[in-house]
Parts: sequence; C-alpha cells; structure tokens
Amino acid sequence: MTIDPTTLVVTICLAYLLGSIPFGLVLTRLFGAGDIRKIGSGNIGATNVLRTGRKGLAAATLILDGGKGAVAVGLADWLAGPDAAVIAAGASVVGHLFPVWLGFKGGKGVATTLGVLLAIAWPVGVIACLVWLLVAFTLRYSSLAALVAIGVSPFVAWGLADAPRAILALFMAILVFARHHENIRRLLSGTESRINLKKA
Repeated sequence: MTIDPTTLVVTICLAYLLGSIPFGLVLTRLFGAGDIRKIGSGNIGATNVLRTGRKGLAAATLILDGGKGAVAVGLADWLAGPDAAVIAAGASVVGHLFPVWLGFKGGKGVATTLGVLLAIAWPVGVIACLVWLLVAFTLRYSSLAALVAIGVSPFVAWGLADAPRAILALFMAILVFARHHENIRRLLSGTESRINLKKA
C-alpha cells in the first residue's frame, strides 16, 4: 500500500504527541500526590507512581500509558493503513521516552510498549504481558519483569506476526533496554528495589 507522505508525517507527529502525554505526572499532580519526578526514582511511569502509596493512581497510569500507545496505533491504521500504524507505534514509544513537554526526559516505555504490542499484534502483546506478570509476581522486580517481557517480544513477533512487527518490537526493546541501564546495573549488583504491594 502506498502511503501519502503528508499523511504519514501527520500520523507520525500525532503518534509522537500522544505518546508524549505524561500521565503519571498529570495524575499525581491532579490528585495531590506531588511531583512524581521528585519521588523515588524520579521516573514518570506506573512503578514510580506506586511508590507514592497510591495504588489507584499507579493502575491508572499503567492503563493510560498503555492506552495511548494503542490509540496511536489505531489512529494511524485508520488514517494511513497498517504500514503507517507500525511506524506510528514506534513514534508513540519515542514520544513517551522523550516528551517535548518535559525537556525530552520521559519514562522508560514499558507500559506504552506493551500497549503498542497489544494493538499492533495482540498475541505478541498478550504473551509479553503474561511474561511480565510471571516475572514480576515471582521475583518482585518490576525492572527485570519489563526487561524479560520486552526482550522476548521480538522473537515472539517473528514467530507469530511478521517481519515489520518483529523489527518494530526489536526497535522498542533496544529503547527500553537503553532506558533501563541504571536498573540493569542495580540488578547485577543486587541493589535493585523490589515491588512493594503493602503500601495503602
């Protein structure tokens, strides 16, 4: 399918802007939990929102961060077709990682990547989510769960989807791993924080 260049550029820009909405920061400020960038790791994602003790806000952040990736894919598919949707999927993750509103200092991209995978190739997304849950609730490391889930997604996409989606999954995995470089060092040194579900 031939994609009109102007439509493609508009689609990519919309996907980036959708991805760049910092829901974790917006929700914590809106509901009086403070500036999430000054709490815990300083990250704007759901795991750090959970450190405020507000499980509801953390769950909402997770859903909205994943949802914006899925919406970006759906919108691109509607505007310009499935090939553009694959490109827009990557753009939405880039938007989350490097949002223009926050000086290009965003989150780590896990929820948005999972949302994108569910929208672009749902069997791959489901498997990635299940892997995340398995690792997170057995070993209690959110970062390790993310790395394993996102790390296996290119291989799953290669087997269950197609080459463009496998390449997309690899691209997103590289970005997510790069943003987790500090977590990887802490995991290797044994100093990484575990998930704490005991807070109110």
